[in-house]
Amino acid sequence: MKKFLCIVLVLVCFLFPLTACNNKATKNKEYETRTKTISYVHFNTVSTLSSYGDTTAEEFEEYVKTADEMLGYYHKLFDIYYEYAGINNIKTINDNAGKSSVEVDVELIDFLIYCKELYALTNGKTNIMLGSVLKIWHDKRETADMNGGYLDEALLPTVEELTAAAAHTSIECLVIDKETKTVYISDPEASIDVGAIAKGYAANKLAKKLRDMGADSMAINAGGNIITIGLKPDGDKWVTGITNPNKASENSLICKVEVGEISLVTSGNYERYFVSGSNTYHHIIDPETLMPANYFASVSIFASDSGLADSLSTALFCMSYEEGLALVRRIGNIDVIWIYNDGTIKHTDGVLFVD
Repeated sequence: MKKFLCIVLVLVCFLFPLTACNNKATKNKEYETRTKTISYVHFNTVSTLSSYGDTTAEEFEEYVKTADEMLGYYHKLFDIYYEYAGINNIKTINDNAGKSSVEVDVELIDFLIYCKELYALTNGKTNIMLGSVLKIWHDKRETADMNGGYLDEALLPTVEELTAAAAHTSIECLVIDKETKTVYISDPEASIDVGAIAKGYAANKLAKKLRDMGADSMAINAGGNIITIGLKPDGDKWVTGITNPNKASENSLICKVEVGEISLVTSGNYERYFVSGSNTYHHIIDPETLMPANYFASVSIFASDSGLADSLSTALFCMSYEEGLALVRRIGNIDVIWIYNDGTIKHTDGVLFVD
């Protein structure tokens, strides 16, 4: 997954304690902060749930149980590496590429249809059928990881290898039949990879469920995909920090912002990468160049929908500032912070910076 644990630490330090360290609202009513780790497994990352306000211990445990069940379900459904008893998931679909259609849960049908819509919305920058290309880069990162994060230049993917894989990334080869609830990949060498969308989509589904259950003044941190439900108990907005992509800097945060009920997702080049020769290769691959995108150091998206924010954080990372700004203006109700490799910050007008 592309979102980083560092933003977890940012929010622990700058979102949660603003309520936890001052547990009295303006009416002098005392509130209790409840925080619990949901899982170290779902989406291969740490997820936490934090509640402020009038939530009782019993209610909070019910929220945690629901979060654990839902994130676990979606993790299994969207997994491209492992199959699970009693469920046909994305790995099942990939394994049957060019062979046969696979009957799946309606939840997976709806998700894949949504992914196709995001492909159209982002002009192909979010393409879940990029699996054949992403697998090449994933395998190279794993090889580098076994060698201390370094990969011999002779082992880098060749242009010919990447171009050949890119010939099997057409979104049209993903055939979805809502009536029969089946999915088929018509190209036997194509595969689905939903790493750019899956976690945000699942977190968004969870947030909706928790709201329906009555949750208020709550934060979901699904491995760096942040969703706030309601405001702080005193009615104030939250304050959170954006990680400084420059690891050599003395400042771990490049800025702090004020947010209301929102989803926040960041993509960056500073966590998952390997070194080869004098170059660094991160994990966010531009569908056009088939290489790690080099426009920015990080892109942060603020949106009401975490699935959309997840998708856009990747899409905007792979396009110029001008292209990205035009896209978010066309969509509407989206705010963005772009951070360049030299530390320059650009942002939309709705971003509220705080000292």
